[in-house]
Amino acid sequence: MASKEIIVGLDIGTTKIATIVGCLAEDNKIEILGYGNTESFGVKRGVVANIDSTVQSIIKSVEEAGNETNVEIRYVNVGIAGHHVKSMQHRGSMIRKTVEEEITMKEVDELNSSIFNLNMNPGEEIIDVIPQEYIVDGDPGIKDPIGMLGHRIDANYHIIIGQTTAAKNIYKCVSKAGLEINELILEPVASARAVLSEEEKEAGVVLVDIGGGTTDIAIFQDGIIRHTAVIPFGGEVLTEDIKEGCSIIRKHAEDLKVKFGSALAGENRDDEIVAIPGLRGRPPKEISMRNLASIIQARMEEIIEHVYFEIKNSGYQKKLIGGIVLTGGGAQLKHLTQLTEFITGMDTRIGFPNEYLSESTPASLSNPKYSTGIGLVIEGISRLERMKVRVSAGKDLKFVTPKDKKGSFLSKIQKFFETDLN
Repeated sequence: MASKEIIVGLDIGTTKIATIVGCLAEDNKIEILGYGNTESFGVKRGVVANIDSTVQSIIKSVEEAGNETNVEIRYVNVGIAGHHVKSMQHRGSMIRKTVEEEITMKEVDELNSSIFNLNMNPGEEIIDVIPQEYIVDGDPGIKDPIGMLGHRIDANYHIIIGQTTAAKNIYKCVSKAGLEINELILEPVASARAVLSEEEKEAGVVLVDIGGGTTDIAIFQDGIIRHTAVIPFGGEVLTEDIKEGCSIIRKHAEDLKVKFGSALAGENRDDEIVAIPGLRGRPPKEISMRNLASIIQARMEEIIEHVYFEIKNSGYQKKLIGGIVLTGGGAQLKHLTQLTEFITGMDTRIGFPNEYLSESTPASLSNPKYSTGIGLVIEGISRLERMKVRVSAGKDLKFVTPKDKKGSFLSKIQKFFETDLN
């Protein structure tokens, strides 16, 4: 698996756009070659709200990463999130024609691809189909049925659904920036690849990625993704709350949150005061640290309650031995782990995206806010390696580009824009 193919992850977030360039090192660790990070303009709650502003931010971030690595970036793995994303469970089945022969990779691929043809509500499309387990002739719990004998193959799937227009806007922004999408990956799935260990996924764990516009959730149990959800609140709403509650401008509210933010008001004394510069010669404004923490705690309690509802709604609440892993820029709030444990009663830790990175990785990238971008690189490498195995294992299979992936959401978007241009 000593691959030197360069993979690029493009995290189009509400507050930042990060471009991470990496490859698989000889020790099977991920080597980060360079990165670009720019402020995001035009994205609200994970959804593109202004095409031109988003395109300019993407170009700037990609150029920064390209200049640092001396790599011409053309293909990118892009994360998708936003409040429009939801998930569902589904079972697919196939009756085999030749019972005497082994189950082939081609048959499994056909079964998986058929799920993309399910009818969705108007304006919605299937973004991704994740196989959870296969059932061969009624025998459940099979993770890989290839090589087995059987008459009927069933499979349980975790299906990610999103708004067609939101995904098309992402595709349009990336295309106008002179790039091509190689994979469209759900952001909580990418973040999970960066910060969770295989043991945690096996034991049962909740990944909570607190971004600028949204909070993304992914629940794993027995090594399988069981539930995903997106909560339309993140760090941006905290900034707005501080701005309104303290009657200060947005820039000062953001600075207060980052430098002095705490999720527990009880951890701050009444006499702890911070002064904010006054406007146009006005005297400085004094802000009580306890009042600041009270504003943050109220909103974080709401977000964590939403997270806890999704955990209970998944049906796996009693099976999550690994507890909760917090990541994303919002996870850097002081005392957030204590507040999360108090509300949910579950063990909580902060997830840093250095689980699978080589020692040569810049220390600045070991920050929770880069979890999604690094996860996009890891997931992209993983999918590429799986494709290589599939090509070498099946003589009837060929290496396919995104445009050749029949029925996939990405191929439908590409065809839409090709038809529109013609």
